[in-house]
Amino acid sequence: MDTSYDLVVIGAGPGGYVAAIRAAQYGRKVAIVENRQLGGTCLNRGCIPTKTLMHASQLLWEIKNCQSIGITVEGAGYDLQTMYARKDEVVSQLREGISRLLKANKITVFEGTGRICAPGKVKVFGEETHELQTQNILIATGSVPHKPPIEGASLPNVFTSDQLLNLKDKQYQRLVIIGGGVIGVEFATIFNALGCQVTIIEALERVLPGMDREISQNLSMILKKRGVAIHTGAKVAKIEESGELSCYYEEKGALQEAKADGILIATGRRPYTDGLLCEEELRLEMERGAIVVDHRFETSVPGIYAIGDVIAGSTQLAHGASAQGLAASAYICGQQEPFPDLVPACVYTDPEIACVGLSADQAKAKEIPVKTGKYLMSGNGKSLLSQQERGFIKLVVHEQTNKILGAQLMCARATDMISEIAVAIKAEMTAGQLAEVIRPHPTFSEGITEAAQEVDKKAIHSLPKR
Repeated sequence: MDTSYDLVVIGAGPGGYVAAIRAAQYGRKVAIVENRQLGGTCLNRGCIPTKTLMHASQLLWEIKNCQSIGITVEGAGYDLQTMYARKDEVVSQLREGISRLLKANKITVFEGTGRICAPGKVKVFGEETHELQTQNILIATGSVPHKPPIEGASLPNVFTSDQLLNLKDKQYQRLVIIGGGVIGVEFATIFNALGCQVTIIEALERVLPGMDREISQNLSMILKKRGVAIHTGAKVAKIEESGELSCYYEEKGALQEAKADGILIATGRRPYTDGLLCEEELRLEMERGAIVVDHRFETSVPGIYAIGDVIAGSTQLAHGASAQGLAASAYICGQQEPFPDLVPACVYTDPEIACVGLSADQAKAKEIPVKTGKYLMSGNGKSLLSQQERGFIKLVVHEQTNKILGAQLMCARATDMISEIAVAIKAEMTAGQLAEVIRPHPTFSEGITEAAQEVDKKAIHSLPKR
């Protein structure tokens, strides 16, 4: 086998395989190395499997709560093994699609762990060992769950999100989730809908601490209304097991106990760089365990690039990694495909959450004068007729130019509608221009018109009187 390439990509996740395909389309000879399954974390242990389970659990929730619209269902229940089998079927189908794409673009796939021994040299350790020569290397190894040093974290039935997605034989009645970030609240939504007693323990003052405060408050109210116990400003002390699991945590100066059948540790993810370099002499500039790159995604070593969760400042979003992969491949191949810095963030709770651009607090921190327009979705016809929970659409607009700078959505189909706002920001549209678009009725997207009109009213009222 010829083992000389123009580009070797380490990691076949949404950043790596997209980058490999784009480089091949530029006419380069490309190899990709993966030590698990094609598709990486997003496809196999993250986005796709969790949203497949979310879809099933939300259908069950709707069935159990449809009496008010005149529908009665006797004996509604679920089979966890069938749900997990469906998840595996979806993942397998998408993975096969990636395999076909790589084959169609004549990309060589090596199964094993890729280690960089020198610029232009990668060793693959698998069933067979391969030594690859290449002009350029792209690191796309992603991230792995972060496990804090909690006493008892290695006990049976204490697991990370990766492990929970494979526990099809475990039907927990009581689940404690350590961490109220995106991963934590999504799993809380899934298992609460399946009838599990869920408790969230978050060290910071609110769930989803990195998002708009109003989103955090709204989600907390909805989850609590559905029976999820939420403890914020709470630090886990230890986990013990004596017939059942006990999670001890400090809250308001007192030691509290939460009993559970299973405990999910969802305290974030860390860059996966374990064993990446063969030689101690070869060093990449790092920042808190992440690889530092420049605007071209090149590391401190010429010819070695990195994208996705493994780099410093990463959004840890699959679509962000894919965009970086396209940009990095273009630079490597001598083309120009700048990375767009406008990356929407989505949370697949019920209701959905989506954000793009600046929040009002972020704008204030940057000393940018802004105003906001908010529309409560309780007045939206589609939301009312489909029995949606409380939600809103908020636009952040520059106070002087009226240009849209950001948006925060918490409502049904928020993750689909956020792209419209991203386009508006990219096109430097004003709130007035966004309001001029005719949106069909009845739809959730009418809320965007209402929010834009709310901002525009403020602009009109601020004009001097004639």
